[in-house]
Amino acid sequence: MDPTTAEASISIALVDDHALFREGLREILESVGDMRIVGEAGDSMAAVALVTGARPDVVLLDVEIPGDEVTETVSRIRSMSPETRIIILSMYDGPQLLSRLLAAGIRGYLLKSVHRHELIAAVRSVHEDPSRVVLAVSRNSVAQVEAAAAPTLSEKELEVLQLAAQALSNSQIARRLGLAEATVKRHMRNIFVKLNAVSRIDAVNKALAASLITPQSRADLD
Repeated sequence: MDPTTAEASISIALVDDHALFREGLREILESVGDMRIVGEAGDSMAAVALVTGARPDVVLLDVEIPGDEVTETVSRIRSMSPETRIIILSMYDGPQLLSRLLAAGIRGYLLKSVHRHELIAAVRSVHEDPSRVVLAVSRNSVAQVEAAAAPTLSEKELEVLQLAAQALSNSQIARRLGLAEATVKRHMRNIFVKLNAVSRIDAVNKALAASLITPQSRADLD
């Protein structure tokens, strides 16, 4: 590969303790024109050293390599090379581990049963958009992770936010619910904190995205 092509390609590090599996990954990824393998490792210590030296765009990391626990390995890789995107490869489909790894900053979690085109698409996706997260796991695992991550609002906070979504003021919401305006303001402060919102519109949008409230017309409420 000439220097110009190498510079334009996606650099990838392979981390798995099974040499035969790494060989298969290498053959798949190097069969496409925009990817190149810059190194391989079989344990957590070698993985961190590889990433520190090569600074690859993407790491494909087996979840069960010898050495440190996988979340620790992820944290060390991200510390040494913050721009490197980490995609986990695993035989295990479990929401608890998935949640911990997402919190640690991975950008993908793929079961080893994925097809080659899914693997290639995932690598390209996280490389092109560093904020994107690619998951190829069961719907049940995704649902449990989303449920655990969803903020919990009280029944009264949901009522307040549902009315705020219709552009009602605090005083109008207070009259509608039979509350003091100060109580409505307190509920709104709590909502902002729970949703990490910076404005009423932001809170409403985040609640709608999380299906905490439902879109309704003003007429529905009157």
